[in-house]
Amino acid sequence: MKVANHTLSGDQVTHQNSPNVGGKFKAGLPDTIVIHYTGGSSAQSSANWLCDQRAKASAHVVIGTEGEIIQLVSFDTIAWHAGRSSWEERSGLNQYSLGIEIDNPGQLVQRVNGFYTSFGTKVPDEMVTLATHRNQTKPTYWHAYTAKQIATVEALCQLLIDTYPIRIIVAHEEISPGRKVDPGPAYPLDTLRNKLLYQDRSEEGQEQAEEIPTTQPAVTQGYVNANLLNIRSLPSVNGLPVAPPLSRGTLVKVKETQGGWSRVVLETEGWVSSEYIKL
Repeated sequence: MKVANHTLSGDQVTHQNSPNVGGKFKAGLPDTIVIHYTGGSSAQSSANWLCDQRAKASAHVVIGTEGEIIQLVSFDTIAWHAGRSSWEERSGLNQYSLGIEIDNPGQLVQRVNGFYTSFGTKVPDEMVTLATHRNQTKPTYWHAYTAKQIATVEALCQLLIDTYPIRIIVAHEEISPGRKVDPGPAYPLDTLRNKLLYQDRSEEGQEQAEEIPTTQPAVTQGYVNANLLNIRSLPSVNGLPVAPPLSRGTLVKVKETQGGWSRVVLETEGWVSSEYIKL
C-alpha cells in the first residue's frame, strides 16, 4: 500500500466518494487515528451507507473481513465518524482524526442454539469471543475480528503514521464512553498502539527482537494482573474461551509463551494475554 495525494492505493484498495465530509484539516493535522467497528452486515453495505447523505456519517476507510480496504474520504479531509467526543482536553475529534471502520457486527446475542448479531445472523462458534469491555464490568459475547483485518489495520496505521503526524490511536469507545462501545474488547487495540506508538522501534531494538525465539519454554508461576482475563483455546483473540474469565490475583503455572500469549495451567489449560500475567 501507499499514499499519494492523500489517496490510498494497493492490491486490495478500492474507492467510493462519501458526500458526508467537512473541510480540510488544519496544518499539523490529522494527528489521531480513531478505530471503530461498523456494526453492519458487510464492508460493502457499510461503505454504501456511509456514502448516503441520509447517514450523516462517514469514515476515511472501511476494512473488510478479507483485509480489503474501501476508501471513502481523502486523508486531508474531515470525515464524520467520531460524533460527540473528547480526548486530551480536545472535543470534536472529527477535526483532528482519521476514522478507520472495521467490518464487524460487535456485541452478540446468546440464544439457545447459538450466538446472533443484532440483525439476526447466526455467528459461527469460532468467531465468538467472551470478553469484558473496558467500560463495563462483566464479560459478554462479541464477534471476533479476522486475522486479515487485524494485520491490515496494523499495516494501514503504520503507513498513516509514516505519512502524517499521527501521535494518538484511540477507540471510539474511549472518546465517547457511555455512548459508543466500538471496536470492543475483541479488537487488540492496546497491542496495536503499544507496538506502533510506544515500542522502541530503533534498528537495534528490531535486531534484538528478531533474536528472541517465537516460543520460549517457561516453568514458573505468575498471577493474573487484570480484573478479568479470558483463557482461550488458541494464542489469539479468535480462540474460544475454555473457562470463565480468571479474576485478579489468580495463581497460574506458565508452561510456555508464544508471541504475546502465555499457555497457563490451573484446573483448565489454555492461552491468556501475557500482558496481564505478573511473574
